[in-house]
Amino acid sequence: MVEQDFILEVDAIHTFIGQFHILEGVTVQVRRNSITVLLGRNGAGKTTTLKSILGLTPPRVGRVLFDGRELHGKRAYDIAAMGIGFVPEHRAIFRNLSVAENLRIAERKKGDLERKADFIFGLFPDLQRLYKLPGNHLSGGQQQMLAVARALVADNKLLLIDEPSEGLAPVLIEQMMEAIRELSVTTTVLLVEQNFLMASRLAQHYYIIDDGKSVHQGEMADLIHDEALIHQYLGASVRVDTGAPGGRGGGR
Repeated sequence: MVEQDFILEVDAIHTFIGQFHILEGVTVQVRRNSITVLLGRNGAGKTTTLKSILGLTPPRVGRVLFDGRELHGKRAYDIAAMGIGFVPEHRAIFRNLSVAENLRIAERKKGDLERKADFIFGLFPDLQRLYKLPGNHLSGGQQQMLAVARALVADNKLLLIDEPSEGLAPVLIEQMMEAIRELSVTTTVLLVEQNFLMASRLAQHYYIIDDGKSVHQGEMADLIHDEALIHQYLGASVRVDTGAPGGRGGGR
């Protein structure tokens, strides 16, 4: 069986939350073994897109294909079990559980954590040192690392990561970027990120969502030179390191 070029295909989905029509035709294609970023202003629909993929807010119209399989009608638990990990915004760790317990409850199969421990602690050495501490004793940056690490315990083909840099100091943003680059060697990443500089240094491909619609997409290497497009949809001029667009090892 030949693998598809796209591990994820989101085709013209419409998603409602209650009576509110949040997504009005979002289309996203994520290439296997890449980092793709969803960009847009606050409230544009980026987080709802991730939740629609996972079945947390199922689309009423359109379709989502993961690894060639239709996700319509599947429960969120079953979609995750197919190999999609999710790192929600605002960290959402279990603050009264230890680092070890937070990681262990993410297992899908007995022994997942032991099999992944070297990889996880290689990315996030602090978590090994803090292994027995409860989540509420961790700094904000350490909690974010734990949230990402938790999504790495089980074997996932695709990681959906929502705002990993939110609230982090610059030095921790650099650490998070390095971790995402390293894990993207083996796992495809779909990222939502408001920090355009971080996004531009990580992602190879981008989609811009505006008012619940997909309005632009392409290569990050092209977007970083398009100040008019950036200003139109992201609302500000941004400084970009044009020498290191999108990629593994770039922007160091």
